[in-house]
Amino acid sequence: MAAERIIVTPETREEAFSRCRDIIAGGGVVAYPTDTFYGLGADPRNPRAVRRLFAVKGRSERRPVLLLIADADEAAAWVSSLPAQARLLMERFWPGPLTLVLPARHDVLPELTGGTGRIGLRVPDSELTRSLLRFLGSGLTGTSANRSGGSDPRSADDVLDALGDRIDLVLDGGPSRAVLPSTVVDAAEDPPRVLRAGAVDIGS
Repeated sequence: MAAERIIVTPETREEAFSRCRDIIAGGGVVAYPTDTFYGLGADPRNPRAVRRLFAVKGRSERRPVLLLIADADEAAAWVSSLPAQARLLMERFWPGPLTLVLPARHDVLPELTGGTGRIGLRVPDSELTRSLLRFLGSGLTGTSANRSGGSDPRSADDVLDALGDRIDLVLDGGPSRAVLPSTVVDAAEDPPRVLRAGAVDIGS
């Protein structure tokens, strides 16, 4: 069965966010726009939902999954420590396309860390995405809304073409303007180490 699609406008935003919350609470998987590409959202506290996300993507469970959060203060719910170098990067580049990998709290699902004991976090530079996260009151998985190894999903149509019969809902926020994915940095190390080059140059 094809995923439900809701075009998000000022008039439909509350309805769209409410529908998304209901699906997430029920262990479902949604696609939503971010500041880079469309992401796949599942409840990061629900192991069954996270395992379903891996199945949707065809992704190895040994690979970690990043979370999007509404603001930097929410990092404390997910990380066991926040090194000084991480704080500096957060202050400089968040909101923005920079994913920071940090030591995970003991209660973070191992499915999210890929067994590494570390969790990737990002505050997206998208008012729509941050509004959704605030509405949900929680972080949300933010892996790209495609099959593993597939093209970056720049629109709701891209998501539906790739995953339309595998997910529950697509929030259509229009086409992405992004060219590159987020930069991924291991900020638990000093100095921080770039794990994936992307839209942010932390040395600039």
